[in-house]
Amino acid sequence: MGPHDPFIARLADSLARPPDGPEAGGPLYRRLALALSEVVGEGGGGTCLPSERVLAARLGMSRVTVRRALEELAREGLLRRRQGARTRVATRVEKALSALTGFSEELRARGSVPGQRWLSRQVVRPSPTEALALGLGAADLIVRLIRVRTADGVPLAIERAAVPQAILPSGDLVGESLYAALAALGAAPVRGAQRIRAGIMARIEAELLDSEPGSPLLIVERRCFLADGRPVEFTETRYSGERYDFLTELGT
Repeated sequence: MGPHDPFIARLADSLARPPDGPEAGGPLYRRLALALSEVVGEGGGGTCLPSERVLAARLGMSRVTVRRALEELAREGLLRRRQGARTRVATRVEKALSALTGFSEELRARGSVPGQRWLSRQVVRPSPTEALALGLGAADLIVRLIRVRTADGVPLAIERAAVPQAILPSGDLVGESLYAALAALGAAPVRGAQRIRAGIMARIEAELLDSEPGSPLLIVERRCFLADGRPVEFTETRYSGERYDFLTELGT
């Protein structure tokens, strides 16, 4: 029994069921795409799929049909396809816009394991943008924290946080969670505001996020404040648009 036999058996079973609704009588590649979306939805993000060659041979389809189905699911963000690499089920994480929570807390609440790779922890002069956001003068100092944030080992975002050194003496005080470090110092943020814009990955960002240059980014700038109104954090986070969704609830 091969490693992909259970996956292909479920896929074949899904294809054997007569299509209904608007997909009835549709092209074969679309039926395959729907069957694939059903089967991969049962597994976890990051799972490798059989190769085009294996899928075509085991399902009795042409490689052109298989390729079109995989490309359609990749456009929809369900699969990740890279030149010279195996096709994988895309890992996606949802983040609520209405709650002031840290990255680690948010991931744990959704059943994922947070992780990180530190790129830099420095005490430096603020950039003009950081100084303006934190209400600091050019001579003040900040702790600047730059890291790649991961979920279940998959890189999701590049985070660049700035905190006044008068509040956070050293970046070495920050482990997994900046907010936990601030809370331990009696400086937990109580409110915040954030702005979201779209962007595309430069080469260095694509390398850090295991993606292709030109892939979509969601860029989020967040300012958080203490109870007395002082700014405590200014963070720019560049999320992989292929793996991260923002969620908000609406009511009447």
